[in-house]
Amino acid sequence: MSNVAGKAYAMNVVTPSHPWLTWINRLLFMAARGMPEKLTGLLGLSLIHFARWVIIKRDQWPDLGQGPERLDNDYMLFCSNFNGTWDQYIDAFSDGIPDGLNLFWYSATKYPQSIPISAFKNYITFNQIGTDYYYNATPGSAQRDIKAALRVREAVLELAGVHGSGGADAFARAYGQALLRVQNDLGDPGFGPVASLDTERADVNRLAYIAAAQAQFARRKGA
Repeated sequence: MSNVAGKAYAMNVVTPSHPWLTWINRLLFMAARGMPEKLTGLLGLSLIHFARWVIIKRDQWPDLGQGPERLDNDYMLFCSNFNGTWDQYIDAFSDGIPDGLNLFWYSATKYPQSIPISAFKNYITFNQIGTDYYYNATPGSAQRDIKAALRVREAVLELAGVHGSGGADAFARAYGQALLRVQNDLGDPGFGPVASLDTERADVNRLAYIAAAQAQFARRKGA
């Protein structure tokens, strides 16, 4: 499944909006940018890599050879990347910023509100578009894994400086302090347990691709 890359999942949702209502959403987006404290619930969700809402006016769709589009609606494009499963993400969104979701999708046609969750999940399901190509540079590392690795790297660089300027006793003290500080960041990232059949199929397809790439590399190296 192209939506999944390691621990991460890519989501694209396109929802129609009445053209005479989307201006309200533009004002809401401006207000959200000016008052980031209103998005505390969203910013506190560490499973999210990226999330963005974009309004595409009905006359802004690109002409890729199909001719000009004649649309009755504007559209809201929601793009996001996150750790974990689809259900976990929607649940966290609905629990974390239910009022924010209702504002962001204020003008969306037939939007059912974020609570109750079942209707909201059905709405996202019917408006989600599969990701044809999804590349993740660190498929075995979630956002927390990457932040932990950066903290370990900083500690190692500090130890390198102490090693070059101090004696053995100073280095031993610095090493103990650094180890105490980053001991919870020394886990093994790797791939998480299979969370769904879609994730399992993605892992199987990825292994076949990696094996083929390794075989091709070996042939080139032998030549």
